[in-house]
Amino acid sequence: MPSDRVTVSLDEDAKSTLEGLTDRTDESRSELIRKAIAFYAANFDSANASDSDHLQTYYEMLSTGEHVLLDIDLLHALLSQVDDPEDRDDEFLDTIDQVAQYHAKEYAERFDSLEDVLDWLSLCGFLTVRRAEKGSFHVVFPSESLRWFMVRFIRGSVADLPFEIEIEESVSKALLTERDDETSSG
Repeated sequence: MPSDRVTVSLDEDAKSTLEGLTDRTDESRSELIRKAIAFYAANFDSANASDSDHLQTYYEMLSTGEHVLLDIDLLHALLSQVDDPEDRDDEFLDTIDQVAQYHAKEYAERFDSLEDVLDWLSLCGFLTVRRAEKGSFHVVFPSESLRWFMVRFIRGSVADLPFEIEIEESVSKALLTERDDETSSG
């Protein structure tokens, strides 16, 4: 049995939420508040770290209908149909390029660096980024098929940004380096 009593003032939203939870769970208000405190304590770092910003971003992305959650196995199954470069239909490649061109316009208004773009794509779950030296990034993809697909997309989607990129590809990794337009042209 709990030994400390705490008095809590609730605004109308909190009061309504608590009443709804007691109706749904048949638990006492005290028990729900104890569980809420335990949940908050267990998730304190996530609730107060920048990761909570990611949760808001995920919500915004999904709620607009522009993005969807996609099981990674399903994505791999789809891409396995075009693993062999000889099997890649020109119309399919043109569609990837068309999506990249659309994103290039969006990214030009939104991002200033390759790091910004890679952070965004990492948030979307397509890759993992590890910073190397300034302007260079080791990018790890879940598979070789996702690597070629995303490298093609990245090349096209950064076309309107104020830099060039160099890409050295491995099996499921790539080293991407941002080069200033002046550096890459001379």
